[in-house]
Amino acid sequence: MTHHHLSLEVSRLAYAYPDGTQALYGVDLAIRRGERVALLGPNGAGKTTLVMHLNGILTAGHGSVAVAGTPVRRDTLKEIRQRVGLVFQDPDDQLFMPTVRDDVAFGPANSGLRGEELDGVVRAALERVGMLEAIDRPPHHLSFGQRRRVAVATVLAMRPEILVLDEPSSNLDPAARRELAEILRSLDVTVLMVTHDLPYALELCERSLILSDGVIAADGPTRELLADADLLARHRLELPYGFAIPAAAETV
Repeated sequence: MTHHHLSLEVSRLAYAYPDGTQALYGVDLAIRRGERVALLGPNGAGKTTLVMHLNGILTAGHGSVAVAGTPVRRDTLKEIRQRVGLVFQDPDDQLFMPTVRDDVAFGPANSGLRGEELDGVVRAALERVGMLEAIDRPPHHLSFGQRRRVAVATVLAMRPEILVLDEPSSNLDPAARRELAEILRSLDVTVLMVTHDLPYALELCERSLILSDGVIAADGPTRELLADADLLARHRLELPYGFAIPAAAETV
């Protein structure tokens, strides 16, 4: 099959909620394996609705979604949910076990891993997010930023094709925000980051998509999109006060 170099392919995706509210009007996007892409847009633009289609929480009213070539359908949901690692905005929606170890082991154990193999996967996932020393702690004893990193580990333990992060920098202090950025940069996995934190998108993602009124209104290098003041204003996106887009690094 072709398209296996694509981690994610969304084609003509449209969706209306049961009350008739149209959230997506025909979204097309493709993300290659290993890319880190930011999905930007004002609140109410349809970002969350789109994310909920990526792992089949919602299934397409019209159009299609495929992950590494596998279509998202009711009969493929188990496979899709292993391939799409969704990290929610609130880690407390993700962490529900007595210890960090139990939370990270939950998914892999569910898919059949046991014993030393399971332990190895759990430790490796926690190591990747710098939280191995917290393995035996209850998640609710950790700081918010640490809980978010453990939430990322629960998803990495499933060895996903694509990591989808919903507003990953929200509620993080500057140090926690930087630590998470360093982790995300170190991962060898495709990333789709849903955010309205434009500096974070610039720091982590070479490419950005703007979702506005249920369609992809722009798709290009993050730096170019954020340097276009008219484009940002049209789509209710704002850089923080005093934030200047750094000049492109000199190519040697």
